[in-house]
Amino acid sequence: MMLLKSMVLCLALANVGYFLWERGIGKSSELPPTSSAATLKLASETFAAPAADPAAGPNAEPPFEEGANGGNTALLTNVKRCISVGPFRDVSEAARAASTLRSGGYDPRQRVAEGEVWAGVWVYLPLPASKSAADQILEKLKAGGIDDALQMPGPNDTSVISLGLFSEAKRAQARVAQAQALQINPAIADRKRNGNVYWIDIDLKPTDSLLNPSDLQGEAGRIVRLEVKACPVGAQR
Repeated sequence: MMLLKSMVLCLALANVGYFLWERGIGKSSELPPTSSAATLKLASETFAAPAADPAAGPNAEPPFEEGANGGNTALLTNVKRCISVGPFRDVSEAARAASTLRSGGYDPRQRVAEGEVWAGVWVYLPLPASKSAADQILEKLKAGGIDDALQMPGPNDTSVISLGLFSEAKRAQARVAQAQALQINPAIADRKRNGNVYWIDIDLKPTDSLLNPSDLQGEAGRIVRLEVKACPVGAQR
């Protein structure tokens, strides 16, 4: 009889325990995740995106900025720039310029080419229509000390009276003033010639700035019409 009561009591306790476990009391140790749990982030998400320009519209792309890893600066480190300086009228002028560039740390390369080169400042007079008027002007110039004046072809295939070709601005202005003292007003123009000219090619480092042609000025007061431009394809290393 006692054994039967014990068995009934055990079954009742088992039923009570199962009831409590089914209601979740046994799961109370399992805590739900909280909102403060750490989450993974991409490295790109740790940097704030640049603000878009409100005037550019909704479809505009954000402005490009150079980042800490170099941005487009890295693209410039391998840029090779070849520039040409010239044209020089003769080998001696090109050699002097090359020497100046070499002393500045460059490695100049001389190149000869066909082209048009500045020859000087030309002082001249339009030729009068009549031969007698032209002869009178020539006599007046020679009497006033301009004894190198002569008749020759001028601009646009017209004839002129040349008062001289000068490589220095001061000498050209002095000749103009000399003619004006004789009540003659000459014109001035750049004179050019075709033939062999000389260029100097230089490879610039990415950090080098472009050259200033005035730094290659030769003799004091002498006019040099130099250009700086990209090297032709065949001259690049």
